[in-house]
Amino acid sequence: MQEQTLSNEVDIRRKKIDDLRAMGEIPYKEKFERTCTIAEAREKVGQRVKIAGRIIFKRVMGKFGFIQIRDINAKIQVSVGRNELDEQSYDFYKKMIDIADFVGVEGEVYLTQTGEVTVRAEKVTLLSKTLRSLPEKFHGLTDAETIYRQRYLDLITNEKSRQVFLTRSKIESFIRRYLEDNGFLEVETPVLQTSVSGASAKPFFTHHNALDITCNLRIATETWLKQCICAGFDRVFEMGKDFRNEGMDPSHLQEFTQVEWYASYWNFEDNIKFFYNMVNKMLTECLGTTKITYQGQEIEFASEWPRINYVEKMNEILGFDCLAEEDVDAFKKKVVEKGLYSYGELEECKTVRTLIDYIYKRKIRASIVNPTIIYNYPAVLVPLARRNDNDARVADMFQVVAGGAELVKAYSELVDPILQRQLLEKQLEEKALGDEETMDVDEDFLLSMEHGMPPISGLGFGIDRFVQFIFDLPNIRDTILFPLMKQQ
Repeated sequence: MQEQTLSNEVDIRRKKIDDLRAMGEIPYKEKFERTCTIAEAREKVGQRVKIAGRIIFKRVMGKFGFIQIRDINAKIQVSVGRNELDEQSYDFYKKMIDIADFVGVEGEVYLTQTGEVTVRAEKVTLLSKTLRSLPEKFHGLTDAETIYRQRYLDLITNEKSRQVFLTRSKIESFIRRYLEDNGFLEVETPVLQTSVSGASAKPFFTHHNALDITCNLRIATETWLKQCICAGFDRVFEMGKDFRNEGMDPSHLQEFTQVEWYASYWNFEDNIKFFYNMVNKMLTECLGTTKITYQGQEIEFASEWPRINYVEKMNEILGFDCLAEEDVDAFKKKVVEKGLYSYGELEECKTVRTLIDYIYKRKIRASIVNPTIIYNYPAVLVPLARRNDNDARVADMFQVVAGGAELVKAYSELVDPILQRQLLEKQLEEKALGDEETMDVDEDFLLSMEHGMPPISGLGFGIDRFVQFIFDLPNIRDTILFPLMKQQ
């Protein structure tokens, strides 16, 4: 029945388009000269304006009525009546202009008796005729499938969605300005690569026909940005898409947006301070507050972020020293005997690295709500991180975790080319054991290291997950304009 209604609606509107052309009207105008945006018009009571937008509401009461038009930022009421329009223009407005059409409106801005900012239309111009109306009663979309597949309808009808994506845009703009104001230079590095490097993740592969080589989509920008530091750039950053061919869940996507930056002569403690200051200034500018509400709990980003020592917390959970374990089977046996997990649950863990990470994500990370600094990571987890001078089994690294998910990862970078080669070759051994989330021996990256790099600290910050957290969204796809969907 609904499909029949939609079909009838399209037929009716298609007939109107034919009638418009028969009348000599152009149903899709070339342009319209606005004097201001809708938001600006709301501040111009007593002044004449020319504005444009999509009709989201229409009510005709004989010789008088109202419409509402909106754009992405604001909406405004327009009064349309025979006192301002001649009979022919008013008849055209009543019969030929529908909800969802784009119109241009010219008239004076005034306040109604109820205080509603309104434009008294002296002229209404049809700019673009639509074939389909908006969702029923303009209450907004609620079906997740439709929201993701037809995001444009979601943005037209849902105020929260508009705020999410407008704020996301502000956040990305702020990050760029903040980094540039602090001496960072934005660069671009390849998306198509010939080595899997920069993170522990399963890549997407494709074929380059012209060169006849297999390539992977980048999982991170790290190794290229470090080569920029080798080249003499003092501080660099890149914001863009990374790709990891892994499972989907409410906080993970295969295609995601991340900003990475690298600063010469910093260590990870410098990045902790820098990131903390950046986030608080960003929230103040983009949200107007450093407080957010997450799952009913108020979280103050401006307060001091607590710290958790990764190794100490892990050892407390395990009851033994995780850094002393080198054999994955012996490690699993202890974990099972402790009653933490069964052998079946640990089947996917092929190496000590993946086993430690598995336990951490479920026993430590999952329960963290407020922004928390996790530091003192087992070095085996991150082949590209600098080893601690006092204990080489530990990496000089931190993450900020909130809402049970990683918001940011950063460390003092490993710039020792001899040790770096050894660690990447160790990754090959782990790949042979069945671990699909290992890095390749990136010879181009190693060659750059052999030419020398200064002390460096780098940081990776996921934009999607941060937006999900600050808006308390149930699914990370709620932060993506057009998420990839399975074919219908």
